[in-house]
Amino acid sequence: MSERNEAAPAVAVVGGGAVGVTAAADLAARGVDVTLYERGSLGAESSGRAAGVLYDAYAEDVDAALAARAMERFRAFDRSLPGFSFAPCPYVIAVREGDPDADAVPAMVERMRSHGRDVSLVTPSALADRFPIAADDLAVAAVAEGAGWCDPASYVEATGRRARREGVTIETETVVSVTGDGPGLRIDGEDDGRAETREFDAVVVAAGARTADVLAGAGVEVPVVPYRVQALTSGVAYDGPMVYDATAGVYVRPHPTGLLAGDGTEPVPADPDDYGREGDDWFVASVTETLRDRVDAVSGDGPDVGPDVERAWAGLCTATPDGDPLVGPVGEGGDGPDGDADPLFVAGWQGHGFMRAPAMGELVAEGVVASLDGTDADDPESPWIGAFDPDRFDGDEAFDISEGMSVGERTGESDRREGR
Repeated sequence: MSERNEAAPAVAVVGGGAVGVTAAADLAARGVDVTLYERGSLGAESSGRAAGVLYDAYAEDVDAALAARAMERFRAFDRSLPGFSFAPCPYVIAVREGDPDADAVPAMVERMRSHGRDVSLVTPSALADRFPIAADDLAVAAVAEGAGWCDPASYVEATGRRARREGVTIETETVVSVTGDGPGLRIDGEDDGRAETREFDAVVVAAGARTADVLAGAGVEVPVVPYRVQALTSGVAYDGPMVYDATAGVYVRPHPTGLLAGDGTEPVPADPDDYGREGDDWFVASVTETLRDRVDAVSGDGPDVGPDVERAWAGLCTATPDGDPLVGPVGEGGDGPDGDADPLFVAGWQGHGFMRAPAMGELVAEGVVASLDGTDADDPESPWIGAFDPDRFDGDEAFDISEGMSVGERTGESDRREGR
């Protein structure tokens, strides 16, 4: 950040999930006076219910660069962030016979390799020889070696402690909304029901499923829609790789108590104040069937053979119209302290929010600092990514929700990438 004669700029970060706490810590490390607001406790919502699957195996340029930076930081935090650990583990993409997505996998792997990723095509028989997973029904598989997993809650907790060490003021159990008069927040009173308004030099909204609600007070609309996903854990001992069965739409990874599996995506809008937080019976049955088909430790004869489910739960992801994140300045909002900076910023995404949190938080911090220093978002020197510009949408778009984890999302060949 450039030299300033005045006091450090004051920035509010709304949202105490993985992206919010990372952005807050990174902003403070750059000399910004940061206050983070979270309506509950840190990591209590989507980040605390995330799967913790981490990989950099992307085909599209921007996705690959962000994922690489996220993985670089996850590994660095394993050594430097007390309370957080990263477990290296290969990641397998498996596509069954008869699935049309199988034809796209070789080209997808080549594009991943062009970005320097250690990804290779393997035959089903070679896959079964190497790992304790069944492969006789597969058409094709790919293995990404540079992947891993972690406990998302521990990341948020450890990064929250890091943020406090950097000087961030963290206000939990505090409900806020953005006001329409400059970069300000309406802060609801807990005891007397009265609200106060506090002004900042900039406000960053990284509120996940509540992003649209937080921005509504400023008259800003963004097409960020929450949807429900599910996961479960089992005590079945599993020491294999992370596997994404793309045909079934189910992933599995090792877990300290055995294994963790999901997806259970429901492609319909969900209410963050009123959604089922427990795993559904249909989801447990569907994942159990896939685990019987794919994981040697679970397979066996008879329909009742399957994992002993310890816990099944649901959380929220968010969707955007084109599947790309909305990250950067948003709305009219007036000028920042230097007269030409947008003071309101948003960080909303399409799935994979936790997986890319270290990179996204850093991007937000660098972008906000540059904007406060007078760098326009369209300037070639700006850290903001043009493809993620929130103002590419009007904010009131109607669109179909699609899950963030799919072969199509990794190929870089989907319609949403055309022209970019």
